[in-house]
Amino acid sequence: MAGDEYRDVSLSPCRRYLVKVGEKLQDVERTLGQRQLIAYASATWDWHRLHYDSEFARSAGMRAPVVDGQMLGALLAEHALMSVGHRAQIKRVHFRNRAPVYAGDTVRLQGRVVALEAGIFTIEQEVMVGDEVVVSPAGSEILLDP
Repeated sequence: MAGDEYRDVSLSPCRRYLVKVGEKLQDVERTLGQRQLIAYASATWDWHRLHYDSEFARSAGMRAPVVDGQMLGALLAEHALMSVGHRAQIKRVHFRNRAPVYAGDTVRLQGRVVALEAGIFTIEQEVMVGDEVVVSPAGSEILLDP
């Protein structure tokens, strides 16, 4: 988001956040290729062949390697943080995978700020591949100025 999109929604004039209650977050799209899946597997030590081996995935009935569900959770957390702005941290992320996401798919993260209470933004989110909802319900709670 550009700097001119900052809006002050806090009680203090020195605090600035990128969103306000009721506002839709900017959608974020990511194509999750083989390289990203392997990098995520390296970071999490999750080397199940289903997440990187095309032949193994096809033998298991999948069209391609499957994106680790926790990777989608990490993307939801990143989406929420980059939408709220600086000086914030994740308090909670929750999500339910509804359909597999495969290597090569482009995911679209969407969300809306539904509350700001006691310094915590509550965000409802979902993940789409094309017109299909693949993660929902989902959401994040972001602690401001920890």
